[in-house]
Amino acid sequence: MLKVLVAEDDAETRDYIERGLRELGHVVVAAADGRDALYFATNEPFDAILLDRMLPGIDGMTILRSMRGAGVDAPVLMLTALARVEDRVEGLEAGADDYLVKPFAFTELTARLNAVSRRPAAIAAETVLRVGDVELNRLKREVRRGGRRVELQPREFALLDHLMTNAGRVVTRTMLLERVWDFHFDPKTNIVETHVSRLRSKLNAGFDHDPIQTVRGSGYLYDG
Repeated sequence: MLKVLVAEDDAETRDYIERGLRELGHVVVAAADGRDALYFATNEPFDAILLDRMLPGIDGMTILRSMRGAGVDAPVLMLTALARVEDRVEGLEAGADDYLVKPFAFTELTARLNAVSRRPAAIAAETVLRVGDVELNRLKREVRRGGRRVELQPREFALLDHLMTNAGRVVTRTMLLERVWDFHFDPKTNIVETHVSRLRSKLNAGFDHDPIQTVRGSGYLYDG
């Protein structure tokens, strides 16, 4: 059983999803506009969030960025009529875990919902990673270097987590796209390079050593 927030302004679609999820035994909280969706998302714990991109009041992308900025890490499945690759990339870069284009079959929605809701359980049992002077706490979603807290966005946290998990081994761009962004295609953007640059600037502020090494033509290596 999952507790799911369904943020969808179309009443027919919202009722259809809500009814189907309740029939499967899930607990559903429904929001018809962006303000209610943002309030629920930041004030109640959810196992998953179905978020329409084009909500009235506050749009889905703004809600998503606000949630992630507030530290809400519930998996988000975005619902949208926008089918371009650029639109999917924008949503995933903002912190969405998956993207479903309308119209969709309810069976596909539930399959994707089950997949994103299982992802937190796939995290290794080890709660705290320590490599050199950097400590990453998966439970608290907290990173410290030299005892000083480093504020990271959710995708930056996931990127550092994967690099530290594979410390001493080269991690390719393709591996990062698949593991951090769940891309199984090349979005033809500099999404990885941009996030690595942002991560470096935050992690290395006040320190001389950069633990993230660029391996030309291959990817990145975290050497602590």
